[in-house]
Amino acid sequence: MFDHLEIRVLLPGPRFAAQLRFWVNGEDLIEGAVYEGGRGPFAADVLPAGRPSLLRATSEARRLELGEPECTGGCCGFLSVVVQRFGDIVQWSGWEVPPAPASPPPEFHFDASQYDVEVARAEAGRWWQAHM
Repeated sequence: MFDHLEIRVLLPGPRFAAQLRFWVNGEDLIEGAVYEGGRGPFAADVLPAGRPSLLRATSEARRLELGEPECTGGCCGFLSVVVQRFGDIVQWSGWEVPPAPASPPPEFHFDASQYDVEVARAEAGRWWQAHM
């Protein structure tokens, strides 16, 4: 059975621009790995206008920063993962987490077609730019 990804955009707040949150199998990945107060990457950085998203999976493995603690990643480290496509499967593995009592998330395996649809949906939904 495959894992299920949902990408959500949170509106900007007093301290941060619009950010992404990643829900895997119904759970907020960032909150689980960097705790309450942590944040996801800025939506404008990961979903750039006119260019493919960094979330798109290819056969070439690449490391992506998906979150950071409230004190910033420069201080305590980032939540990052290696994203790679293997045929009909997109794998998230090789987690790095900020030093904390939490353990890294498990390896995730997404159906590549569902993953591609979700990334395309996030790329197309640019409603959050009106709030920048």
